[in-house]
Amino acid sequence: MASVAHAQATYAPTQVNADAGVVTTIDHWLMQDSAKAQQSGADISASRFSTDGWYPVSGRATVMAGLLENGVFKNDVFYADNLRAVQVPDASGNLFVTPWWYRAVFTLAKRAAQTHTLLRANGLIASADVWVNGHQIADHAEVAGAYPVHEFDVTRWIHAGANILAMQVHPGDPRKSLSIGWVDWNPTPPDNNMGPWRGVDIVQTGPVTLSFPQVQSTLSLPDLARATLTVKVTASNLDTVAHDATIAGTAAGVPLQQTVHLAPGQTQVVSFSSATTPGLTMNHPKIWWPVGMGDHPLYQLEMTAAVDGVTSDRAATTFGVRSVSSSLTRQGYRQFFVNGKPVLIRGGGWAPDMFLRDDPARMDAEFSYVLNLGLNTIRSEGKLENQRFYDLADRNGIMILAGWECCDKWESAARTGGSTWNAADMKVAQESMASEARLLRNHPSVIGFYIGSDNAPPPPIAKMYVDTLRAEDWSLPIISAAADQPTAQTGPSGMKMAGPYDWIPPAYWYADKLGGAFGFDSEVSAGADIPRMEDLQRMLSPQEQEALWKYPQARQYHASADWSTFAVLTPFDNALAKRYGTPRNLADYVAKAQLDNYDNTRAQFEAFNAHMDAANPSTGVIYWMLNNAWPSLHWHLYDYFMNPAGAYFGAKKANEPVHIQYSYDTRAIVLVNHTLTDQRGLQASIRVRDLGGSVRYEQRVQDIELAGNRTHQLLVLPALAGLSRTYFVELVLTSTSGDPISRNVYWLSTQSDELDWAHSNWYLTPITQYADLTALQSLPHATNTAHATLRRDGDKDMVSVTLTVPASSKAVALLQHVVIRRSARGELVLPILWSDNDVTLWPGESITLTARYAAKEIATPVIEISGWNVPSQSVPVGALQGTNH
Repeated sequence: MASVAHAQATYAPTQVNADAGVVTTIDHWLMQDSAKAQQSGADISASRFSTDGWYPVSGRATVMAGLLENGVFKNDVFYADNLRAVQVPDASGNLFVTPWWYRAVFTLAKRAAQTHTLLRANGLIASADVWVNGHQIADHAEVAGAYPVHEFDVTRWIHAGANILAMQVHPGDPRKSLSIGWVDWNPTPPDNNMGPWRGVDIVQTGPVTLSFPQVQSTLSLPDLARATLTVKVTASNLDTVAHDATIAGTAAGVPLQQTVHLAPGQTQVVSFSSATTPGLTMNHPKIWWPVGMGDHPLYQLEMTAAVDGVTSDRAATTFGVRSVSSSLTRQGYRQFFVNGKPVLIRGGGWAPDMFLRDDPARMDAEFSYVLNLGLNTIRSEGKLENQRFYDLADRNGIMILAGWECCDKWESAARTGGSTWNAADMKVAQESMASEARLLRNHPSVIGFYIGSDNAPPPPIAKMYVDTLRAEDWSLPIISAAADQPTAQTGPSGMKMAGPYDWIPPAYWYADKLGGAFGFDSEVSAGADIPRMEDLQRMLSPQEQEALWKYPQARQYHASADWSTFAVLTPFDNALAKRYGTPRNLADYVAKAQLDNYDNTRAQFEAFNAHMDAANPSTGVIYWMLNNAWPSLHWHLYDYFMNPAGAYFGAKKANEPVHIQYSYDTRAIVLVNHTLTDQRGLQASIRVRDLGGSVRYEQRVQDIELAGNRTHQLLVLPALAGLSRTYFVELVLTSTSGDPISRNVYWLSTQSDELDWAHSNWYLTPITQYADLTALQSLPHATNTAHATLRRDGDKDMVSVTLTVPASSKAVALLQHVVIRRSARGELVLPILWSDNDVTLWPGESITLTARYAAKEIATPVIEISGWNVPSQSVPVGALQGTNH
């Protein structure tokens, strides 16, 4: 490992605010391998201890994250297979089989009488021995598990001035401890995410402390005219003498006050209800709705505890007024209702950074992508996030389905009937469930919790989870598993997990079998999602790039874990060659992959749209996955570099609030309205074009009414004789005034994809015949023109790009992709939000796209346009047109 200069001076001590009720987060540590720092915890937590050679790291850094912060590894561990070298012991031994020390200095002002200092560990992997100023305050049997929050009163061991906190963090194997594992998503992090991944806080309080503030709302349905609030907060007396504490505050502006007597060491839940505080019955409350169905207003709860007229502690939280419930359809699938309205869950599976690095700006950007994609839900299968994640979900109206992860220790008990869990495991699991319930229960975005993923927990563990949730006032659906497995406590899951996870054709999603669009698909997709060329070059070696397009049987390190079925892309590569033609080079492979990813991802979401009010309704679909923990060739709607590609824009198209779409099973043209607002006076234009662009069928439908939260079938396309084998369907939906609402273009074949259902397995249904789209290779070059302007809108730059295919062009301009670069051939501007992209235009057509991104000082941004049969061109953006604030 690289040496680090004397690090003691790298960070100033963390300054702890002395005011009661203030939480100060340890925002940096010094970190070292215990193989090198072999002194005792008493010595390392002493002020005289030298930290020469220790690594300065941020407050939530795992060991790997900390080493990356310090540039320890010469090569980018996300490029090619460089990560393998990190997993192999070097001359100094394996870095990750011994505990690592984390050491921080924090300073306290002179404290007022009766002040207490608490140490709060918000989750460590896998366990830790904790020392303060030479005293051990907890050992790794007590502080264990990724999720439990542990709090210790360290008042007797600290003093005014500088104090030392040291934690010896022990390695964890997710197969043996209740930490975090990665299964086949990507390679296992070499350190197994060892470290204080959720951070550590120093809390100042008086003799009575407040914790776990919560607000429960009961909403009148269906009129939504009245809500009744119940407010609770836990008060604890830290002293050895009794205290009378006045608990006061406001909930949604309603004053609250109650005095309680607390014996020494007593803890009491203090409650406020409409029976004692009539103001907690709210008339015409502001209702929290999921995105696309309404606004997402939040209320504030603020509480204080006072002893002898002096503020002792404070607690606060936000909350929303809404109702969440679920029931089973006639076919046994779970249907969610928010504020009494059925909701089609349309989401993706969340992945944090592989090394659990904390990046608030990136998290903000990822939520902006979720909104831009038109999704309404994120599923967290383990890898549960911190408060910021749920706050963002609340503010943006994104529903969250949280739960424990599959496989590893978390589900070993399910596979063996519980024999692999001992009493210590049960304790960690119970503490984990209680901590997560307290974190999640106030967030209106959270709509349920999976106590199992691929397997439901066995009876004793299921009972423990459900009992713990109920003890923590959990009022939301508790789901036994993401798979079709019940528990006695929860009943049926109402979920299905029947695949696919690998390539299948777009028509698959319309079937009434396996992962087709009926019921609730808890995790499902067609597998490979190939990033654009820039990203492939950032993540794959030249040899890997060559193998990607030449050798379908080659194992790709960036496809999945080494041992996984998905480490080869053979089903995807075979389909690409059969449907679009054998790739000629990497650029050709990438272009064909974008067509396929757009088409298939769009079809997945559209099939669930089409069946949301069918006799056997689709009630939810979670695309597996939303994002990646590292640069990957598999399972994402946007890649690790946040560069939107085919899958992103296919999903975005399908999830338009009001949308027109084609059905692969019946050839029906269907309108979908995900909003609660009835649409009237709509106009639809339907065209079928042959490969040369000639219109073979055209129909206009006017004065269409489309009810909110419903679908409407317009017509069924007739069979057309003499149609070219590859052809197009063009759909346009406009308002009464002609304003565009939805535009959708399909490339189809008269030769259908045929599925071999009888030989399906858990991840794939074989294909006996592929659709023939190879004629797309013969499309002549299309010409287009582009014009772009830039304007400033507050802290964002807005670029408008008008693409036009002149009437003189010889062909359709298929899947035109637009990017913005900082300069000609410069870096891409990312993250970025497009109104639309990957668009298809016929001669004589024009479209204006807009892009929004954080205002950047870019001298001459350049628009770059490419496409399937459109020569690449670059266009400078016009001068900044003005500033709006």
